[in-house]
Amino acid sequence: MAIFDLIDADTMQERKIAAFVRAGDSEAAFKEAETPSPMQVINELMRLSNLPIEVSLEAGQKVVARKKGGTPYSVAELSDGERNAFLIAIEVLTAKPGTLILIDEPERHLHRSIISPLLKLLFDRRKDCAFIVSTHELMLPLDTPSASTLLVRGCEYQGPQVRAWTVDLITPGVTIEDELKRDLFGGRRKMIFVEGAAQSLDVPLYSLLFPDVSVTPKQGCRDVEHAVRGLRAAAEVHWVAAWGIVDNDQRTPEDLQRLKDAGIWALTHYSVEALYYHPTIIDRIAKRQAALTGHNADDLVRVAVADAVAAAKAKREHLVTSAVLKVARKRVMAALPKHSDVKAGQPSVKIEVDIAAVREAEEARFDELVTTADWDGLITRYPLRESSAFDRVVNGLKITDQATYRAAVLKLVQDDVEAMKDLRDLLGDLYTSVTA
Repeated sequence: MAIFDLIDADTMQERKIAAFVRAGDSEAAFKEAETPSPMQVINELMRLSNLPIEVSLEAGQKVVARKKGGTPYSVAELSDGERNAFLIAIEVLTAKPGTLILIDEPERHLHRSIISPLLKLLFDRRKDCAFIVSTHELMLPLDTPSASTLLVRGCEYQGPQVRAWTVDLITPGVTIEDELKRDLFGGRRKMIFVEGAAQSLDVPLYSLLFPDVSVTPKQGCRDVEHAVRGLRAAAEVHWVAAWGIVDNDQRTPEDLQRLKDAGIWALTHYSVEALYYHPTIIDRIAKRQAALTGHNADDLVRVAVADAVAAAKAKREHLVTSAVLKVARKRVMAALPKHSDVKAGQPSVKIEVDIAAVREAEEARFDELVTTADWDGLITRYPLRESSAFDRVVNGLKITDQATYRAAVLKLVQDDVEAMKDLRDLLGDLYTSVTA
């Protein structure tokens, strides 16, 4: 029945296009044709859910599957997990608007690495429907932060009948005790703590770069550090393997090593925005844009970077002052007395920072980066989100806005293994450490 519904939905779209063509309304026909068919949507969902299968409709209304472009075979020959994912996707995508969809214990039918990405994608596709999911997979509600979660703690029986349930409403951010987590989960889990909120730039990008790891946002660097240190210090009493990623923020080499020793990797660049706007990523996005618009990719990159550097130059005073302030504060903090100094009877502490010299050096560095149009150097050292530089990149690439550009980057990472490798390489040996 599910396959019949899929064929019917696919056929109905083709009939609509044909009807528009017969009526001479080519504009409506082209517009309808731009809408992905249910079959195309399912193939996209399968790919993004770590299932390398593609289904298509062949002669005689027969639905066949292929793995990585190989020989076609009947969907009846799909593995249990593939078939279950395929059928769940069909049921959800072909449901009528306003449908309440119940999904019972998907972990019994799908591997954990598939459940969260598949269901999250389906939730996003069918915002016109409501979902209730019954699951023992603890990470599914955590990976869906906008959902309400009812935690069923137990029930009371009166004879063969249930008399009462004990449940708690769990809202995002509420901690569930470890004993219950162990009962529900029962195994070691890898987690990466990042800065920001669930809706920040960090979570969607890092979730793609580390598909088998739970990416958990924390408010700031200190929160990330506390979470990772706390879990690593108590590794014998829980099952979570933890790492952290924080912004660079012009940290000293000593501070970078201190964090790494604690399991926390600092970006090589100033902040997470630099991953989205790194030169290699801009170049790859430009090539995609050129394929769509007919523009020359090299020209797009040249204009985008030149305009972005000009925007940074326009904020020279602010960016240089910000960098000088960070340097000065770090020198002051480094000169503060230590416990050993006080214990040794050090009589006084004198702290002096030559701000003029620091500013002169910073201005020279900034001017050199601007003169040489060193975009990578600028995003490495300065908070360019406090300028219009990123907007200039987007405009130069002929993209509507930053949100559209970031979505294009996420799609690029999903599609292009080389782009994914480029970004993983920018995180040093973190990916190797997590996957070891």
